[in-house]
Amino acid sequence: MKYMLIMRSDGQGSGGGDASYEDSIETMSRYNEELVAAGVLVAMEGLSDDPAESVVVDYSQTPPVATDGPYGEAKELFGGYWILDVASQAEAVEWARRAPLSWPGVKVEVRRIASIDEFPQDNPWIQRERAWREATGQL
Repeated sequence: MKYMLIMRSDGQGSGGGDASYEDSIETMSRYNEELVAAGVLVAMEGLSDDPAESVVVDYSQTPPVATDGPYGEAKELFGGYWILDVASQAEAVEWARRAPLSWPGVKVEVRRIASIDEFPQDNPWIQRERAWREATGQL
């Protein structure tokens, strides 16, 4: 099963607490190497440090309206993610607990990623997606 670990922050703390930038990079890199060594890491990315650089597309109107971000009502900002292929939610949670994210206001949300097998296989759009995933080596 695949799980996404979503790094969120309320923006109160700095990216690594009292650690220097170089120390924070080293600590996070060691964690990422553990994920690789364990064979559970599928993908990971971090986002720009400045949420003010984002753009929000609001679909409550036609046509959708794009405004400078971050989303005004958000109390927590999405900072990055890992996608893990693990045996259970409990294992994904254990990996999340091990992430070196000890500064104030940071959290990791653990969400299961739905498999294409969970969707109606007789649906032509699902069949097209399955064919695309097979052609690109994703299945």
